[in-house]
Amino acid sequence: MSNHSLTTRTLGDAAHGSDLTVSALGLGCMGMSEFYGTTDEPEAVRTLERAVDLGVTFFDTADMYGPFTNEQLVGRVLAPHRDRVVLATKFGNVRDAEDPTKRWVDGSPDYVRQACDASLQRLGVDHVDLYYQHRVDKSTPIEETVGAMAELVQAGKVRRLGLSEASAETIRRAHAVHPITALQTEYSLWTRHVESQILPTLRELGIGLVPYSPLGRGFLTGAITSADQLDASDFRRHNPRFVGDALEHNLALVEAVREIAEGKGATPAQLALAWVLAQGPDVVPIPGTRRVNRLEENVGADSVELTGDDLARIERAFPKDAAQGERYPDMSTIDA
Repeated sequence: MSNHSLTTRTLGDAAHGSDLTVSALGLGCMGMSEFYGTTDEPEAVRTLERAVDLGVTFFDTADMYGPFTNEQLVGRVLAPHRDRVVLATKFGNVRDAEDPTKRWVDGSPDYVRQACDASLQRLGVDHVDLYYQHRVDKSTPIEETVGAMAELVQAGKVRRLGLSEASAETIRRAHAVHPITALQTEYSLWTRHVESQILPTLRELGIGLVPYSPLGRGFLTGAITSADQLDASDFRRHNPRFVGDALEHNLALVEAVREIAEGKGATPAQLALAWVLAQGPDVVPIPGTRRVNRLEENVGADSVELTGDDLARIERAFPKDAAQGERYPDMSTIDA
């Protein structure tokens, strides 16, 4: 594959001093440490290094991934490139070190400060470029959480603030306390809930959108046709969209994506990512991968041009809300 130089995009609003320029596609690093079956650290290291070579400047991790090991991996590999990369991490999804299956959400100001210091230490850096609240804590007013996050900006520990999986109302309340640069939330051809209220709110306030799982947790690549293909520890085996009748229904949608992709000389993954990129210049997807070949394929989406006719055809083949099944087995931590 050619070393196509990635284009750049800007998250956030220069008027608020909350703008952040990043590569048009970032790299989600979660799967390098957990959740998608067996991990392969040497391959993860190669993938991170190749991403830098390809012009990826936006790397996404979180304290809970691993748990607690993904930040160390990302920080170690990217240390030689620190001045060229934008590091984003998250706090708020708390896991018990003794029993990582136990988790809860904490947005209390004391926890915000404690979590940030711990992340800086694991990453081996003196500041984080973008610091997200991973999930909204329904027992702590968002104003208190963001107030504590704003103190981290004042202290020089954090450059920009973000939220993840927040509702339009929460975003407004947070942004009134301190400018929010980005909202990270699930968004892809098969998950389009943000289009009704959240995306218009972001655009009104000058906040960027960072879609995670822009490939539908790998489903939109067309490589997964049965949950039996997945490792026993892979969390997708229990995802409502990957099982039973929903799986059969969703596979037919992916087949339609494949046909359109072939006509464009692209892979299904590239078409799905190009569709996300086409939703606006303030949208920066962070497809996650552990493998160099998948990374190279994903980066190729930046050069796939979709015309108005292409977008209309995709919309007909894969209309909003066409996918069957909830996004997660348990939606209780999602701020709606």
